[in-house]
Amino acid sequence: MAPVHPGAVLKGLYLDSMEISITEAAMKLGVARKTLSQLVNGHMGVSAEMAIRLSKALNTTPQLWMNMQQGYDLWVAEKKSDSIHVVPFAIAS
Repeated sequence: MAPVHPGAVLKGLYLDSMEISITEAAMKLGVARKTLSQLVNGHMGVSAEMAIRLSKALNTTPQLWMNMQQGYDLWVAEKKSDSIHVVPFAIAS
């Protein structure tokens, strides 16, 4: 099962339930509206700085946001793993 993008969590669990618009949230977070819009629409990930901003605004931890992003990124990479070709390292004897 696919993990939920952190932007969808932000929108669904926080912004929508608190009735806060993207514009208002962006102003409160101190980021551009376009940046927050890209995040909640899944077009960009949560950076370390954004994780700190979100944690301060929502009384969560930066680790929560970073862990969600890491889980999502790993899932995306694993879906493309067949196209990742490597040569295994030789084990020294």
